[in-house]
Amino acid sequence: MIQTIDLRGLQPTPAELLALVPRASTDVSVALEVAAELIDDVRARGEHALLDQAERLDRVRPESIRVPQSHIDEAVAGLDPAVHEAILETIRRVRLASAAQVPPAATTVLAPGAEIIQRWQPVGRVGLYVPGGKAVYPSSVVMNVVPAQTAGVRSIALASPPQAAFGGRVHPTILAVAGLLGITEVYGMGGAGAVGALAYGVAGIGLDPVQMVTGPGNVYVAAAKRLIRGQAGIDAEAGPTDILVIADATADAALIAADLVSQAEHDELAATVLVTDDTALAGAVEAELERLAQTTTHSARVAAALSGPQSALVLVDDIEEAAAFSNAFGPEHLEIQTEDPDAVLELIENAGAIFLGPNSPVSLGDYSAGSNHVLPTGGQARFSAGLGASTFLRPQQVVRYSREALAEVHQNVLALSDAEALPAHGDAISARFL
Repeated sequence: MIQTIDLRGLQPTPAELLALVPRASTDVSVALEVAAELIDDVRARGEHALLDQAERLDRVRPESIRVPQSHIDEAVAGLDPAVHEAILETIRRVRLASAAQVPPAATTVLAPGAEIIQRWQPVGRVGLYVPGGKAVYPSSVVMNVVPAQTAGVRSIALASPPQAAFGGRVHPTILAVAGLLGITEVYGMGGAGAVGALAYGVAGIGLDPVQMVTGPGNVYVAAAKRLIRGQAGIDAEAGPTDILVIADATADAALIAADLVSQAEHDELAATVLVTDDTALAGAVEAELERLAQTTTHSARVAAALSGPQSALVLVDDIEEAAAFSNAFGPEHLEIQTEDPDAVLELIENAGAIFLGPNSPVSLGDYSAGSNHVLPTGGQARFSAGLGASTFLRPQQVVRYSREALAEVHQNVLALSDAEALPAHGDAISARFL
């Protein structure tokens, strides 16, 4: 099902390593023409264009683009209590971690009467995009909104596609989380048109232009963000998710496979990579992947991701070579499951978020770790950082959870993964307690 790349006995140069990195065959540039047409349509026809695009692309025509406050209030009131509790705890954790990313004002005294003052000024207005599609992402509301609020952003507009299943409304769980965070400016619009609307504004619905657009989305959203760059700032051109696991003979094959599947269920183009110096472990992981791919809820999607050119089991001579391969890959999510994860961490230069040890799985970071899950994909971690309060710096988030700490949020993650119809995320946590 999953390919094997054998690098044992080789000494590839950095350029050769880059060429060996498995990647999905996606190209944002192929979506630029369509994205440009959608953005131009919104600039020319405003709300009417957004309504027509929703009817054509989302298969529903909402009553209005701007979400009434009553819809937000109804969603908050109807939120499942377990999800409500889990969201509040996730907000608390992400807010604490985000606060650590805000640098304090600093004054450097060069000589008596000569000083440099460094202060950090927040963007005044931002537009946050929360995707729809294959899953529902209330956690992305938290990951976008909380860092912006922590940084001191005064004005926040949130956009998410209207849902045919809810009569053209934004998904109620997304609305509920927005309400819990105090966001009142919400728009039921999706795709490239939504990005263009945020960047250029739509006077007819009271949408003022934003200074920055952030958040994940499909290839058309990524293309739109490339096109509006200059009119507004962006965080990154997000693509399909990826996970790379560095592991040695001490790692648990079942846990590694569970974590790989937890990301593979996102998308057929998701990249799942294990790099190891232990052939027995690689074989055991492959067997576990075969089993899980047949039994997991989104089995067809997972099988497609695992068998794609972007996924691989990579065999190396030692863990130092594993780290070199990982740095060439530049993973969005990096797990280190080795005898001494801290020693391996010292070898890592490029990663969006790093998860240390067997009790710090990626799906924890997707929900309740406190780290942010809006991260650079497609190798962009080689030169950029994940979303955070200090977006223009290059922080790396290192997550380490003990077994006891993981147990404390176990039920929260299960509730959130069930709410988003991504049960393998919860399964990856539960696997630690079997």
